[in-house]
Amino acid sequence: MKLISLVSAFCLMAGAVVAQSDFKAIPAGFDLSHPETPKGQVDTISYWSSAVEADRTALVYSPPGFDRNQEYPVLYLLHGIGGDEYEWLLNGVPHVILDNLYAQEKIEPMLVVLPNGRAMKNDRAEGNIFSPDKVEAFARFEQDLLQDLIPFIEKTYPVVMDREQRALAGLSMGGGQSLNFGLGNLGSFSWVGGFSSAPNTRRPAELVSELVAFEGNLNLLWLSCGDEDNLLPVSRGLHEALKQSELPHIYIEEKGHHDFDFWKNSLYLFVQLLFK
Repeated sequence: MKLISLVSAFCLMAGAVVAQSDFKAIPAGFDLSHPETPKGQVDTISYWSSAVEADRTALVYSPPGFDRNQEYPVLYLLHGIGGDEYEWLLNGVPHVILDNLYAQEKIEPMLVVLPNGRAMKNDRAEGNIFSPDKVEAFARFEQDLLQDLIPFIEKTYPVVMDREQRALAGLSMGGGQSLNFGLGNLGSFSWVGGFSSAPNTRRPAELVSELVAFEGNLNLLWLSCGDEDNLLPVSRGLHEALKQSELPHIYIEEKGHHDFDFWKNSLYLFVQLLFK
């Protein structure tokens, strides 16, 4: 298994940990829109989900200068238990963060798909968001993602249809989904990230066994969590299991809470590693 690095900020070793100075070096204003910066576009798409037996919606960010004659890699970016396909857009401004990084030539051109990870007919974050049927819908999204959403994106957009050009990441519940689905389907994803992953994350031993059994390369496995986040034991436990098994990954345990201040920082660093 191989692990790539970001311009000397990361170590090529099992359990590489990003230094505190790297996280603090994130520039002020990285998440603010600037009038002079070329803008990408965010579209709303509708696709048929055989997993849900209904039409579902997702958002797709395409980079500045998007060219349908060019093929792009794709990042699927998942929300938390209290969110939907708009949560990242409204609170984490990934389109702004990526626009700024493109202007600085720090990332590769990519599409970012923001789906609704609650795979059920009424997929709104309303009522008791912790009810068993809603929690089960997050697990069902694995089928929706692999069998319905990804094929739709690959039919509709000019993307590279290869695991090497496909990434999966998310926050909280979406972080757990990303680790579960990404490491459980290594034939489909080569870049996997969990930000403040929630207790829906499978046991470390299960995830480690998936990695040990996989015969190909995983380009990046990323774990990050704030040191004042109540869910820290989830990320720390997986990190320790990966380290013990000498499986390459990047682990960030940095000052922060379970909020978008931390998740935006994680996204800023994570996307700079992708598809290089």
